[in-house]
Amino acid sequence: MKTIDELLSEGVAGKRVFVRADLNVPLDGTTITDDGRIRAVLPTVKALAEAGARVVVASHLGRPKGAPDPLFSLAPAAARLGELLGADVAFATDTVGESAEATVAGLADGRVAVIENLRFNAGETSKDDAERGAFADRLAALADVYVGDGFGAVHRKHASVYDLPARLPHYAGYLIANEVGVLRKLTDDVKRPYVVALGGAKVSDKLAVIDQLLGKADRILIGGGMAYTFLKAKGHEVGKSLLQEDQVPAVQEYIERAEKTGVELVLPVDALVAPEFPDLKTKAPANPTTVAADAIPADQEGLDIGPETRKLYASKLADAATVFWNGPMGVFEHPDYAEGTKAVAQALVDSKGFTVVGGGDSAAAVRTLGFDETAFGHISTGGGASLEYLEGKTLPGLAALED
Repeated sequence: MKTIDELLSEGVAGKRVFVRADLNVPLDGTTITDDGRIRAVLPTVKALAEAGARVVVASHLGRPKGAPDPLFSLAPAAARLGELLGADVAFATDTVGESAEATVAGLADGRVAVIENLRFNAGETSKDDAERGAFADRLAALADVYVGDGFGAVHRKHASVYDLPARLPHYAGYLIANEVGVLRKLTDDVKRPYVVALGGAKVSDKLAVIDQLLGKADRILIGGGMAYTFLKAKGHEVGKSLLQEDQVPAVQEYIERAEKTGVELVLPVDALVAPEFPDLKTKAPANPTTVAADAIPADQEGLDIGPETRKLYASKLADAATVFWNGPMGVFEHPDYAEGTKAVAQALVDSKGFTVVGGGDSAAAVRTLGFDETAFGHISTGGGASLEYLEGKTLPGLAALED
């Protein structure tokens, strides 16, 4: 795929450059609680603006139902982008209507505009090729060149991600180029030992990537809510813990495959449990107790890996030359259940290997728990996209950028 450096060498002064970013930031009302994804697209936007382009930034935010919804407006993201750029950013209150047309027409060279949430138009996410294509046609009318830099959306066959690049000269932005380069280090040129730490709520979200990793990783550590389905598959009582009973047979098969292929599959040896899920709004003390992972009481729910598991996982990460981590080890949003996730993050910081935080909740946890982002080799902006890449899937947004 062609990169933004090639575009810049060709000259962009006066050209309208459509940047498909990922500004899907978490909001508390209109307050952005984590601006990491906005900061991630800054190098691309800055480079284009400084070269004299008229930059049109577009993104989705949340999951509106194909119509305008003030709860999902990109206005806060546009304002934050302006703060980070140190320059005024124009904002269009629609996607391809009068406001967008007027806002883009009014851009001077070197200036930036953000158009409203792409998902306010049903054509963005439509499964109908014609409807998606019609929306892409209207977006194409706003620009002369397309730059894909929303890595968090490249696994979606959406109009702005998949159809629009076919209608304009297209290039990969700095973020996408960097993300792809990192993921290749996890698939094509892996330095060993290669250790993967997987967490998060649902084991069903991770089965496909586990399937691929059983042929590539040397060691896989399992935590988070998904760990209890693994423990159940080993015949252990998991009490009220999160459990996907229908996935137990598949998990049992993967446990057997790991043994046969020599992949070390490491499960929790203890857990923090409580009678009920904690209140994440008040963060009132939860007073958990620690129990062995194979002896969770029937009336208790596992909510984090325990202290012995933290030590075990840190030791299993210590000698890694390559680490990929996706998914928290527990309910990190509550201080009483954050220590497991914190321990894994600290093990990556202490590692001398190449460490990758695979986006999503893992990236949010790193920032929420106060870690220095520069202490990690790479923090991905796209959890789902990273996983699908590692699963070996063709990502529509990357395929669209290929020459």
